[in-house]
Amino acid sequence: MTVPSPQKARWLVVKLADIGDLLLITPALARLRAAQPGATIHVLTTGHSAPILPDGLVDDVIIFDKFAFDRPLDALRPGNLRQALALAHRLRSGKYDAILILHHLTTRFGALKYAALAFASGAPRRAGLDNGRGWFLNVTVPDGGFGARHEAACWLSVVDMALGRNPAALYSPQEHPLQARITDADRAWAAARLPAPEGGPRIAVHTGSGGYSLARRWAPESFARAADLLWAENGAQIVVVGGPDDQGEAALAAMRNPAFSLIGQTTLGQLGAVLEACDAFIGADSGVMHLAAAAGTRVAALFGPSNADAWGPWSARAAVIRSAPPCSPCSYIMGTVGQRDGCPARTCMRMITPERVAAAVTSLLHDNIPAKESPPGRPPRPGRVRILGIPLDPITWDDLRVLLATWIAAGSPHQICTVNPEFVMVAQRDVHFYTLLQRADLCAADGQGLLWAARRLGSPLPARITGSDGVPLIARWAAEQGWRLFLLGAAEGVAAQAADVLMRENPGLQIAGVYSGSPSPEEEDGIVARINDSRADILFVAYGAPNQDKWIARNLPRLHVSMAMGVGGSLDFVAGVQKRAPVSWQRLGLEWLYRLIREPWRWKRMTRLPRFVLAVLRHGGRGPASFEGPPR
Repeated sequence: MTVPSPQKARWLVVKLADIGDLLLITPALARLRAAQPGATIHVLTTGHSAPILPDGLVDDVIIFDKFAFDRPLDALRPGNLRQALALAHRLRSGKYDAILILHHLTTRFGALKYAALAFASGAPRRAGLDNGRGWFLNVTVPDGGFGARHEAACWLSVVDMALGRNPAALYSPQEHPLQARITDADRAWAAARLPAPEGGPRIAVHTGSGGYSLARRWAPESFARAADLLWAENGAQIVVVGGPDDQGEAALAAMRNPAFSLIGQTTLGQLGAVLEACDAFIGADSGVMHLAAAAGTRVAALFGPSNADAWGPWSARAAVIRSAPPCSPCSYIMGTVGQRDGCPARTCMRMITPERVAAAVTSLLHDNIPAKESPPGRPPRPGRVRILGIPLDPITWDDLRVLLATWIAAGSPHQICTVNPEFVMVAQRDVHFYTLLQRADLCAADGQGLLWAARRLGSPLPARITGSDGVPLIARWAAEQGWRLFLLGAAEGVAAQAADVLMRENPGLQIAGVYSGSPSPEEEDGIVARINDSRADILFVAYGAPNQDKWIARNLPRLHVSMAMGVGGSLDFVAGVQKRAPVSWQRLGLEWLYRLIREPWRWKRMTRLPRFVLAVLRHGGRGPASFEGPPR
């Protein structure tokens, strides 16, 4: 298909998004404008974001309320239908040569909405990312999922493809910076309102995260502590910005040293001018963070549940600060929205310390850009098998013993997940559990059904590694090697009974501690402190899957153990509270049936087993299309 003429082309760019996402398309708009300076470029976007678009990049902005069409039935409301028809008429009258859909096609309904816009425009050239739902596009760039490339790089690649160029392997913020509309009047306003410099650096603090997800926020008290440290160590002048609902007042109240407030006092342009006049910016993932990057300010960005690989600051003078538990990020991952509100504990944000943030800002002020952190998880072991998208490691008990010795000698924390068919089926609907299993250090096959599935897929696994066998066996190794164990979870008193049995059967075994507790967010800080005080090497957690695995994942960076493993009901078996199936039943793969006979109330859970078999026969190693994207 012919590329539109550089002098006569009419382009429609679709980005129905909040401020931050709209800023992230400005490098793509600048690239399009540079390639076709005489072309007409219109942008379809939301009304509250439109004022941030800089002059010169676009010729007109078309406003549309995308939030009125978030659900399928919304389109049937008379007012919304009239609005949609009016938009379709306007787009058709624009006589566009090309339309650029700068959105991921994350849901089927979303893809239908963008298809409707594309066809309503009448543009013969329809470009965008394709994850398998881009049937209506005729110029496509493969979508590798959220975080495969930065969002700004995604839209640059779409523009290049639409222009008939091969997308670059890499795009840099130095060559393609963000741009924002900041006028001379905005700069004059900021100069008049900001206090006179006091000799130290001026640092903007934004305590909000936008209205989309409050899970991205850091505690106001933490912002206050970081600001006080920067005031004490650098003589920093602190300027608090944002809206009335951004918890800025709470941060101000917690600061021990003076700070200047512009909360709720700025337009977007004026806020941009304020950030431009600052030496550094501190904030969580938000549109204001992206505005600071567009203003050229040094940016210290705090990330927890959201995906820094996709939405980190697009700037050469920026640092991403995250605690990096294996469960983070949990929103906008792979090809799915994931957990947009994070988890109730939000441990990943709480583990970011004010001292670490202050140190990062100090480095930025000296133009020492901190190195980018490694992604969560470790390189997978060779020969991993994927069953319904879940990775399983080919490992024997002897391999595990060597691995444990290596980890304990190294001293850094690792997570083992023992996976059975039931867990695999839970993960097909629980994206948090699904991604956690992708990032665990080791996923062992606990279940004959997984050994069957691996053989069927032509990649047999060498052994079944179960929590029930693992607890007494690892206890024996620990007694021989001097490793210390901590038993967490199960019903009140069960862990203590299990500890007595293990010590009686393994003379010299050191049980560093036992505690029942619960996986509730309110208890985890105290539990982590208790475990760390015990100086344990190995932690067994018996909260049941997936709660135990999620608890380990979100707390792993701050645990001082070398290995943590969820063991389900294994402590009940060790303590004698529950009777395990006879060995003959285990060898026949009928342990599930034995437990069902003893606990008939588990019948609903057991229906996952035949569904597992059917799913393997149908999908083999591939995970859910809603997570990984439709087949390409």
